[in-house]
Amino acid sequence: AVSARAIADLIEAKYHVIITHSNGPQVGMVHTAMTELGRHHPGEYSAAPMSVCTAFSQGYIGYDLQNAIRTELLNRGIFKTVVTLITQVRVDPFDPAFSHPVKTLGRYMSEEDARAEEAKGNYVVQEEGGYQRIYCSPKPLEIYEIDAIRALEEAGQVVIACGGGGIAVLEQGTRLKGASAVIEKDYTAARLADQLDADVLLLLTSREKFVLHYGTPDETCVDMLSVAEAQKLLTEGGLPAATTLPKLEAAVQ
Repeated sequence: AVSARAIADLIEAKYHVIITHSNGPQVGMVHTAMTELGRHHPGEYSAAPMSVCTAFSQGYIGYDLQNAIRTELLNRGIFKTVVTLITQVRVDPFDPAFSHPVKTLGRYMSEEDARAEEAKGNYVVQEEGGYQRIYCSPKPLEIYEIDAIRALEEAGQVVIACGGGGIAVLEQGTRLKGASAVIEKDYTAARLADQLDADVLLLLTSREKFVLHYGTPDETCVDMLSVAEAQKLLTEGGLPAATTLPKLEAAVQ
Protein backbone atom coordinates (compact mmCIF):
# COMPACT_ATOMS: atom_id res chain seq x y z
CA ALA A 1 0.00 0.00 0.00
CA VAL A 2 2.90 2.37 0.74
CA SER A 3 4.48 1.62 -2.63
CA ALA A 4 1.10 1.96 -4.35
CA ARG A 5 0.75 5.54 -3.10
CA ALA A 6 4.16 6.49 -4.48
CA ILE A 7 3.42 4.79 -7.81
CA ALA A 8 -0.02 6.44 -8.03
CA ASP A 9 1.65 9.84 -7.54
CA LEU A 10 3.73 9.19 -10.66
CA ILE A 11 0.71 8.00 -12.65
CA GLU A 12 -1.28 11.04 -11.53
CA ALA A 13 1.59 13.20 -12.84
CA LYS A 14 0.99 11.56 -16.27
CA TYR A 15 4.01 9.29 -16.28
CA HIS A 16 3.74 5.92 -18.02
CA VAL A 17 4.82 3.50 -15.30
CA ILE A 18 6.27 -0.01 -15.59
CA ILE A 19 7.05 -1.74 -12.31
CA THR A 20 9.41 -4.52 -11.37
CA HIS A 21 10.07 -5.84 -7.89
CA SER A 22 12.26 -8.03 -5.73
CA ASN A 23 11.16 -11.45 -4.48
CA GLY A 24 13.93 -12.54 -2.10
CA PRO A 25 11.92 -13.57 0.98
CA GLN A 26 8.92 -14.77 -1.05
CA VAL A 27 10.73 -17.03 -3.53
CA GLY A 28 12.60 -18.58 -0.60
CA MET A 29 9.30 -19.24 1.15
CA VAL A 30 7.78 -20.83 -1.97
CA HIS A 31 10.90 -22.94 -2.54
CA THR A 32 10.93 -24.11 1.08
CA ALA A 33 7.22 -24.98 1.04
CA MET A 34 7.43 -26.95 -2.21
CA THR A 35 10.57 -28.79 -1.10
CA GLU A 36 9.03 -29.75 2.25
CA LEU A 37 5.87 -30.96 0.50
CA GLY A 38 7.97 -33.24 -1.69
CA ARG A 39 9.97 -34.54 1.29
CA HIS A 40 6.87 -35.42 3.32
CA HIS A 41 4.96 -36.92 0.38
CA PRO A 42 7.61 -38.79 -1.64
CA GLY A 43 6.33 -40.11 -4.93
CA GLU A 44 3.22 -37.93 -4.73
CA TYR A 45 4.78 -34.47 -4.98
CA SER A 46 8.19 -33.34 -6.19
CA ALA A 47 10.21 -30.27 -5.29
CA ALA A 48 9.59 -27.36 -7.66
CA PRO A 49 12.55 -26.07 -9.69
CA MET A 50 13.72 -22.51 -9.10
CA SER A 51 12.14 -21.32 -12.37
CA VAL A 52 8.71 -22.44 -11.15
CA CYS A 53 9.26 -20.87 -7.72
CA THR A 54 10.14 -17.56 -9.40
CA ALA A 55 6.96 -17.80 -11.48
CA PHE A 56 4.96 -18.43 -8.28
CA SER A 57 6.46 -15.32 -6.67
CA GLN A 58 5.87 -13.16 -9.75
CA GLY A 59 2.22 -14.16 -9.76
CA TYR A 60 1.38 -13.61 -6.14
CA ILE A 61 3.47 -10.47 -5.55
CA GLY A 62 2.01 -9.06 -8.76
CA TYR A 63 -1.47 -9.92 -7.51
CA ASP A 64 -0.90 -7.95 -4.29
CA LEU A 65 0.75 -5.03 -6.09
CA GLN A 66 -1.80 -4.68 -8.87
CA ASN A 67 -4.72 -4.72 -6.44
CA ALA A 68 -3.08 -2.14 -4.17
CA ILE A 69 -2.29 0.15 -7.11
CA ARG A 70 -5.76 -0.32 -8.61
CA THR A 71 -7.39 0.62 -5.29
CA GLU A 72 -5.18 3.68 -4.86
CA LEU A 73 -5.90 4.86 -8.41
CA LEU A 74 -9.67 4.35 -8.10
CA ASN A 75 -9.67 6.27 -4.81
CA ARG A 76 -8.19 9.17 -6.76
CA GLY A 77 -10.73 8.86 -9.56
CA ILE A 78 -8.21 7.40 -12.01
CA PHE A 79 -9.47 4.50 -14.14
CA LYS A 80 -6.54 2.48 -15.48
CA THR A 81 -5.91 -1.23 -15.94
CA VAL A 82 -3.05 -2.70 -13.89
CA VAL A 83 -1.67 -6.00 -15.18
CA THR A 84 0.97 -8.50 -14.05
CA LEU A 85 2.99 -10.30 -16.71
CA ILE A 86 4.84 -13.54 -15.99
CA THR A 87 8.22 -12.73 -17.53
CA GLN A 88 11.10 -14.91 -18.74
CA VAL A 89 14.65 -13.63 -19.15
CA ARG A 90 17.36 -15.31 -21.21
CA VAL A 91 20.70 -16.01 -19.58
CA ASP A 92 23.92 -17.33 -21.09
CA PRO A 93 24.62 -21.00 -20.21
CA PHE A 94 28.35 -20.11 -20.28
CA ASP A 95 28.00 -17.14 -17.92
CA PRO A 96 30.86 -17.41 -15.38
CA ALA A 97 28.29 -16.87 -12.63
CA PHE A 98 27.19 -20.51 -13.04
CA SER A 99 30.53 -21.52 -11.49
CA HIS A 100 30.33 -18.97 -8.66
CA PRO A 101 26.97 -19.14 -6.85
CA VAL A 102 26.19 -16.24 -4.53
CA LYS A 103 22.48 -16.30 -3.55
CA THR A 104 21.52 -18.38 -0.49
CA LEU A 105 17.88 -19.40 -0.56
CA GLY A 106 15.35 -21.88 0.77
CA ARG A 107 15.09 -24.18 3.76
CA TYR A 108 17.83 -24.88 6.28
CA MET A 109 19.18 -28.42 5.95
CA SER A 110 21.04 -30.89 8.09
CA GLU A 111 24.56 -31.85 7.07
CA GLU A 112 23.22 -35.15 5.71
CA ASP A 113 20.67 -33.38 3.51
CA ALA A 114 23.33 -30.90 2.40
CA ARG A 115 25.64 -33.69 1.28
CA ALA A 116 22.75 -35.28 -0.62
CA GLU A 117 22.21 -31.96 -2.45
CA GLU A 118 25.91 -31.78 -3.30
CA ALA A 119 25.73 -35.32 -4.67
CA LYS A 120 23.08 -34.05 -7.12
CA GLY A 121 25.51 -31.37 -8.32
CA ASN A 122 23.93 -28.53 -6.33
CA TYR A 123 25.84 -25.95 -4.30
CA VAL A 124 25.33 -25.60 -0.55
CA VAL A 125 26.80 -23.30 2.08
CA GLN A 126 26.89 -23.54 5.88
CA GLU A 127 24.95 -20.77 7.62
CA GLU A 128 24.18 -20.04 11.28
CA GLY A 129 20.92 -22.05 11.17
CA GLY A 130 22.32 -25.00 9.20
CA TYR A 131 23.03 -25.54 5.53
CA GLN A 132 21.31 -23.78 2.61
CA ARG A 133 21.27 -24.11 -1.14
CA ILE A 134 23.26 -21.39 -2.87
CA TYR A 135 22.22 -20.33 -6.37
CA CYS A 136 24.01 -18.75 -9.31
CA SER A 137 23.11 -15.24 -10.45
CA PRO A 138 23.83 -14.86 -14.18
CA LYS A 139 23.39 -11.54 -15.99
CA PRO A 140 20.11 -10.94 -17.89
CA LEU A 141 20.51 -10.85 -21.68
CA GLU A 142 17.02 -10.59 -23.18
CA ILE A 143 13.48 -10.15 -21.88
CA TYR A 144 11.27 -12.44 -23.97
CA GLU A 145 7.96 -10.70 -23.26
CA ILE A 146 9.31 -7.20 -24.03
CA ASP A 147 6.92 -6.69 -26.97
CA ALA A 148 3.93 -7.54 -24.78
CA ILE A 149 5.17 -5.15 -22.08
CA ARG A 150 5.58 -2.40 -24.67
CA ALA A 151 2.15 -3.03 -26.20
CA LEU A 152 0.43 -2.88 -22.80
CA GLU A 153 2.30 0.31 -21.85
CA GLU A 154 1.39 1.95 -25.18
CA ALA A 155 -2.25 1.03 -24.49
CA GLY A 156 -2.03 3.11 -21.30
CA GLN A 157 -1.94 0.22 -18.86
CA VAL A 158 0.23 0.00 -15.74
CA VAL A 159 2.47 -3.04 -16.18
CA ILE A 160 4.14 -5.16 -13.49
CA ALA A 161 6.82 -7.32 -15.14
CA CYS A 162 10.22 -9.00 -14.65
CA GLY A 163 9.47 -9.68 -10.96
CA GLY A 164 12.41 -11.04 -8.99
CA GLY A 165 14.71 -10.38 -11.94
CA GLY A 166 12.56 -12.53 -14.21
CA ILE A 167 12.45 -16.30 -14.62
CA ALA A 168 15.96 -17.31 -15.69
CA VAL A 169 15.71 -19.46 -18.83
CA LEU A 170 18.07 -21.07 -21.30
CA GLU A 171 17.18 -21.12 -24.99
CA GLN A 172 17.20 -24.65 -26.44
CA GLY A 173 15.94 -24.48 -30.01
CA THR A 174 12.30 -23.41 -29.80
CA ARG A 175 12.11 -24.35 -26.11
CA LEU A 176 12.85 -22.17 -23.09
CA LYS A 177 14.20 -24.30 -20.24
CA GLY A 178 14.20 -22.93 -16.70
CA ALA A 179 17.68 -22.47 -15.23
CA SER A 180 18.63 -23.24 -11.63
CA ALA A 181 19.49 -19.60 -11.06
CA VAL A 182 18.26 -16.32 -9.61
CA ILE A 183 18.80 -13.13 -11.63
CA GLU A 184 19.68 -9.94 -9.75
CA LYS A 185 16.55 -7.76 -10.01
CA ASP A 186 18.44 -4.48 -10.42
CA TYR A 187 20.24 -5.69 -13.55
CA THR A 188 16.96 -6.83 -15.09
CA ALA A 189 15.39 -3.47 -14.22
CA ALA A 190 18.22 -1.76 -16.13
CA ARG A 191 17.74 -4.15 -19.07
CA LEU A 192 13.99 -3.46 -19.03
CA ALA A 193 14.55 0.32 -19.03
CA ASP A 194 17.05 0.00 -21.88
CA GLN A 195 14.86 -2.22 -24.06
CA LEU A 196 11.90 0.13 -23.58
CA ASP A 197 13.98 3.31 -24.07
CA ALA A 198 12.65 4.59 -20.74
CA ASP A 199 13.36 8.16 -19.66
CA VAL A 200 13.93 7.27 -15.99
CA LEU A 201 15.06 4.21 -14.04
CA LEU A 202 13.82 4.82 -10.49
CA LEU A 203 15.02 2.47 -7.73
CA LEU A 204 12.75 2.56 -4.68
CA THR A 205 14.48 1.52 -1.45
CA SER A 206 14.02 2.07 2.26
CA ARG A 207 16.64 4.85 2.11
CA GLU A 208 15.88 8.36 0.86
CA LYS A 209 19.20 8.69 -1.01
CA PHE A 210 22.19 6.70 -2.18
CA VAL A 211 24.37 5.97 0.87
CA LEU A 212 28.11 5.42 1.06
CA HIS A 213 29.75 3.63 4.03
CA TYR A 214 26.35 2.64 5.44
CA GLY A 215 26.34 1.92 9.18
CA THR A 216 29.81 3.40 9.80
CA PRO A 217 30.98 6.75 11.24
CA ASP A 218 31.75 7.80 7.62
CA GLU A 219 28.16 7.23 6.41
CA THR A 220 27.33 9.81 3.72
CA CYS A 221 24.17 10.49 1.71
CA VAL A 222 24.88 11.36 -1.92
CA ASP A 223 22.66 13.75 -3.91
CA MET A 224 24.20 13.13 -7.33
CA LEU A 225 26.95 11.12 -8.99
CA SER A 226 28.28 11.40 -12.52
CA VAL A 227 28.74 8.14 -14.42
CA ALA A 228 32.52 8.58 -14.11
CA GLU A 229 32.26 9.02 -10.33
CA ALA A 230 30.00 5.99 -10.05
CA GLN A 231 32.37 3.88 -12.14
CA LYS A 232 35.25 4.95 -9.86
CA LEU A 233 33.29 3.75 -6.80
CA LEU A 234 32.60 0.43 -8.54
CA THR A 235 36.28 0.02 -9.43
CA GLU A 236 37.43 0.79 -5.88
CA GLY A 237 35.20 -1.95 -4.48
CA GLY A 238 33.86 -2.18 -0.95
CA LEU A 239 30.20 -1.64 -1.83
CA PRO A 240 27.75 -4.13 -0.28
CA ALA A 241 27.29 -6.87 -2.91
CA ALA A 242 23.70 -7.67 -1.96
CA THR A 243 22.35 -4.11 -1.95
CA THR A 244 24.33 -1.07 -3.08
CA LEU A 245 26.61 -2.61 -5.71
CA PRO A 246 23.96 -3.97 -8.14
CA LYS A 247 21.87 -0.80 -7.85
CA LEU A 248 24.82 1.42 -8.73
CA GLU A 249 25.84 -0.88 -11.60
CA ALA A 250 22.28 -0.87 -12.89
CA ALA A 251 22.18 2.93 -12.78
CA VAL A 252 25.48 3.15 -14.67
CA GLN A 253 24.23 0.70 -17.31
